[in-house]
Amino acid sequence: MLSKSIFSISHFIFILTIVISLIALRRRSFLEKLMFSPYHVIHKNRWYLLLTSGLVHGDFMHLFFNMLTFYFFAFDLAYAVGEINFFIIYILSLILSHLPTLIRHKDNYYYRSLGASGAISGILFSSILIYPTNRIMFFPIPIPIPSAIFGVIYLLWCKFADRRIDDGINHSAHFAGAIVGIIVSFILFPEEIIMIWQNFLM
Repeated sequence: MLSKSIFSISHFIFILTIVISLIALRRRSFLEKLMFSPYHVIHKNRWYLLLTSGLVHGDFMHLFFNMLTFYFFAFDLAYAVGEINFFIIYILSLILSHLPTLIRHKDNYYYRSLGASGAISGILFSSILIYPTNRIMFFPIPIPIPSAIFGVIYLLWCKFADRRIDDGINHSAHFAGAIVGIIVSFILFPEEIIMIWQNFLM
């Protein structure tokens, strides 16, 4: 049986993201060196940007909401699946969530994005697979809804927003991160997830 540790991989990611983000918010030059730039990834071979962009955020509210979601979902998920599996889900969700943007903007020198939202989406949807009966409350709806229903609404919204809304948010990364989180979770523990959802749907 897994036991909750005082300090773990999930705690390290949480603290590191907050520390690096706060430093970057005070030093614009440092922030720009870590931001995701499809052009620089493809044409300058700066593949590390796929990782470092997840450590910085655009402002305090961006950082707050991502880390709040991390706090409510990541630690319980890490406890349920193990720290190593959690790390795999998080890192792959972070890296692969960039792929749609990488393909779309590979020749756009001026495009930039940042934040851990792709990885957070992966963790959120992995958690939904493990805990489909949990309830999630999100703004502006003040009523908790089953996590499975929330997941469907979230994916539909991301797809709609990516196509119709120009708000500066990389909605395609949110959607891709969620899909990666689902796929990687199934690869890591397919039998457990099938059993959980059979019980959920019965």
